[in-house]
Amino acid sequence: MKTYTFLIGCILLSLFVSCDSNTIIDENVSIPKKAWDHTNKPTFKVHITDISKKYNMWLNVRHTANYPYANLFILVYEKGPHTKEYIFRKELKLAQLDGKWTGKSAGSLYTQQSLIHKDYVFPDTGVYHFTIEQNMRDNPLMEISDVGLNIIGH
Repeated sequence: MKTYTFLIGCILLSLFVSCDSNTIIDENVSIPKKAWDHTNKPTFKVHITDISKKYNMWLNVRHTANYPYANLFILVYEKGPHTKEYIFRKELKLAQLDGKWTGKSAGSLYTQQSLIHKDYVFPDTGVYHFTIEQNMRDNPLMEISDVGLNIIGH
């Protein structure tokens, strides 16, 4: 009986810990063959229902240890239901001056999160589209395995 109760407790705890009602989106898109072409622009669709909240928006990037640069420039396209498309350029620092990767490692992959907006207030409810484009000279940009978006309300 104690084992059964312990097992149920572990399941409930894992459900409680894994669910975050403030997370609007936490989605990653795989980059085919780890070769990010300019024409491959991952798009994320987000439905905003509460404009009284503030949101932190993070860009997720996963790269290999063979990524040839210390940084990554991206373009973020943001389009709301009643707004014009807004485009901005963002630099992600992926390595320190000594060449050590700044992201969290799992084997030969490094995951980096970079803040796009802090305490952002959406102007209206509805569906927003966020598109991420690599903005480096290399085409395709090698050794990028995933790109993602994470939005958390608070």
